[in-house]
Amino acid sequence: MSDSISLDFSSYVTERKSGFVGEYAGDRYAFSGDLELQRTMRNFAPIQLAISSAVRLSKGMLAGDLLGKAIKVGPKQFPRIHEMVRHCSHTLGIPEPMVFIQGRVDNMNAMTTGTEKESVIIVHASLIDNMTEDELTFVIGHECGHIQNGHVIYLTTLSILTRVASLFLGPLVQPALIALQTWSRAAEITCDRAGMLCARDARAATTAFSKLAIGSMKLFEQLNVEEFLNQLEEGREGYGRASELLQSHPYIPKRIKAVQLFLESEVYRKPAGLAGGVELAAIDKQVAELVKVL
Repeated sequence: MSDSISLDFSSYVTERKSGFVGEYAGDRYAFSGDLELQRTMRNFAPIQLAISSAVRLSKGMLAGDLLGKAIKVGPKQFPRIHEMVRHCSHTLGIPEPMVFIQGRVDNMNAMTTGTEKESVIIVHASLIDNMTEDELTFVIGHECGHIQNGHVIYLTTLSILTRVASLFLGPLVQPALIALQTWSRAAEITCDRAGMLCARDARAATTAFSKLAIGSMKLFEQLNVEEFLNQLEEGREGYGRASELLQSHPYIPKRIKAVQLFLESEVYRKPAGLAGGVELAAIDKQVAELVKVL
C-alpha cells in the first residue's frame, strides 16, 4: 500500500468483476433483517435526503482530520495489526481498508466511517490495549463487514443525524434517525458474523463483548458470563426495554446470544470442517425473535 493516503475504493468494483470475492460473499452470511431494512430504506425519502447531505459533508473531511489526529496502520506502522487487517479483508473479499489508531480515548471502541468510495476504520488505542489478538481480529473483521455489506454511508448518515438531533433539530430528523437506528441494530448482527468468520474463535466475540460491557480488565477476570447473559431475560420485562429503540446497537447480551446461534449455522461450520450445521434461514428466525425490541 502506498505511504500516501488514498480513500478511493473504485478498485473495489474492478476486483469484484474479476472474481476476487474472498471466502465469503456478504449476502451469504448477512442477517436477513439487515438486508430487508436496507431495501426499505432505499425507498424512504427522508433517508435518501439525509444520505445526500452526508455525502456532501463527508467528502474531503476524512483525510486531513485523521492524518492530523490519528496514526495510520501499515506494513511499517503497527505491522501485527496490519496483518490482521489483511487477513480480514482477504477473508471477506474486500480491498484492504485504511485503518487508523486513535489515541487518548477513554472508551474502547472501533468504527467505520466515510462513504462507499471513501471508507476508513478507526480503532481506539484503549481497545487494542485490552483485547487479545483473536478478540481484536473479531473487532477488525466486524468493521470490514460494514464495508463489504454496503453499510458505510448509512453509518455516516446516522452519526451526522445523531449530532444534528442534539442541536434542537430533533423533530426534523427524527423519522430518518429512528429508521437508521432500527437498521443499525440489524446491521450489527451481520457484522458480528463477519467478525466471527475472520476470527474463527468461538469465544472471541463473547470475551470481546464482555470486556466492552465491563470496561475494566480487573473486573473482567471475575465476570460470570452466564450470569451476565441472564440479564437478557430480566430486561425483557417492563417499559425500560423500549429504550433500546433509541440505540444504534442491540444490547450486548443479545449480541452474544446471536453470535452463539450463528456458530451453529452451516455457513460457519462447513468451512471450519465441522459436521452438521443449521440452515441460516432457520438461524435468522431465532435471531429476529431475540433482537426484537417490543
